[in-house]
Parts: sequence; structure tokens; C-alpha cells
Amino acid sequence: MSFNWTQLAVGHENVHIATLGLASVVSIGLGLLAKKQLGTGEAAVIPAGKFSLRGLFEVNVEFISKLANSIIGHDGYKYVPYFSAMFGFILINNLIGVIPGMTPATENINTTFAFGIFSFLSYNFIGLKKGGSHYLAHFLGPIWWLAPLMLVIEIIAHFIRPLTLGLRLANVMTGDHTVLSVFLGIVPYPLLIPIPFYVLGLLVCFIQAFVFTLLSMVYVALAQASDH
Repeated sequence: MSFNWTQLAVGHENVHIATLGLASVVSIGLGLLAKKQLGTGEAAVIPAGKFSLRGLFEVNVEFISKLANSIIGHDGYKYVPYFSAMFGFILINNLIGVIPGMTPATENINTTFAFGIFSFLSYNFIGLKKGGSHYLAHFLGPIWWLAPLMLVIEIIAHFIRPLTLGLRLANVMTGDHTVLSVFLGIVPYPLLIPIPFYVLGLLVCFIQAFVFTLLSMVYVALAQASDH
């Protein structure tokens, strides 16, 4: 493992835990600052007129709102806070890895698998709450005599989702961080040369946060559709 600033406090083995804790503190801090900038009354519903932290949060919420409405449907607005927080938190974790001497928590499979389990529990809870017995019945398929086989297939397919979500995020972030680290290591005086790699790294951070959030939305949409 390459050097990481957080290892000075927690050692090599717990770097991802320390980075995740740092991302949590940053997320909470940014959220509180954005809420303070939001204000109250009419000022809270008027969009930010200039670039600010509040404006960034508004862009995030608006983007997630449109995405949720297009994927989940007319009930999508109910999940905007949930998916906005998911996208923002994963993005902050990813972006920490762009800082020299830092490793993103999302590079560790333990972290990303935990994110996947959270998504798994969330969409199943939503499916059970909205569909009840209809949601459970969809695991058996439409043909009664194929129900035992379909049940096994559906259970395997659902339980694999947290792992695939976690592996996709962790592997891509590991690859991106490794490429940047190797390139910086072979350049004796890295000034302007690594800029394209940093730009590419920022793009990967956004895309992976988007993909994880998008797939979680798809799972919620499928869970809600099971009651029809």
C-alpha cells in the first residue's frame, strides 16, 4: 500500500475507516453550512444567484430529482433526499482520493460492499412497504410449477447485487488511483504534466458516484413495480 496521511494516526490496516470517517465529517460539515446559507422563509425557495456551496447542493438535488422522476416515475420525488445524500457522500469519498497522499475509502471493498448492503436493504424495505405480499410473490415468478426454481434464481440474483455494486465501485476507483499514483511516481517533478490524469480522475469520481446511484434507483423502481 502506498503512503497515506491517515495512516499516521490509524496505521495501514484502518486507512479506509479513517478516510470514511473524514468523509463523514466533511459531508456533515458541508451540509450544515449549506443549510445555514439556505436561510428561511422566501429566501429558502429562491435559487442561489451566484456560485456558492448552497448552489452546489441545489444542483445536486435538481439533478437527482430529474433522474429519479425519469427512472422511478411519479413517486421519484419521495426518494430525492435519500439519493441526493447517497450521490453526494460517495462523490466526496471518491474525491478525497484525488488529494495527493490520500486514498479514497471507496477503494476498499469493505466500504463499497457496505454501501451495497445499505442499498440492498433500502430497496427491499421499500418493496415490502409498498407491495407487501405482492413484492414477496414476485420472487416466485408467474408460473406456479416453476416457483421453486424461480425462488432460488431470484434470491441469488438479489443477494449478488450488493457485491456487484461494491466490486464495480471499488475496482474502478482502485484502478484510477493506481494509474495516477504510478504516473506521479515516474515523473520526477510533477507540475503541469499530471493535470490530464487529475481531470480524468475527477471525471471517474463523478461517473462512479452516478453509476452507483443510478443502479440503486433502478432497484427501487423494480421493487416498486413488483406490486403491479
